[in-house]
Amino acid sequence: MNNIKTVKIENGYYTFRLAQLLKQQNISINKLMRDTNTDFKVIKRLIDGDIVRIDIYVLARLCDYLNCEMTDIINYHIS
Repeated sequence: MNNIKTVKIENGYYTFRLAQLLKQQNISINKLMRDTNTDFKVIKRLIDGDIVRIDIYVLARLCDYLNCEMTDIINYHIS
């Protein structure tokens, strides 16, 4: 599994680092899913960068659990 996923858009790109955080903290997707009560599909989309809308409540829950900032999970860069 690639730890950082980059998704290009019109004026920049997003980087998704959830897989990297999970690897660093030795947490499986299943454990994250169970402990945060987050649907597998939602977590997988945040790992793969396959999202259209971002649920800030889900991101906040993941940040609380992983002790990180939202920008540690997803970040936008202007080209």
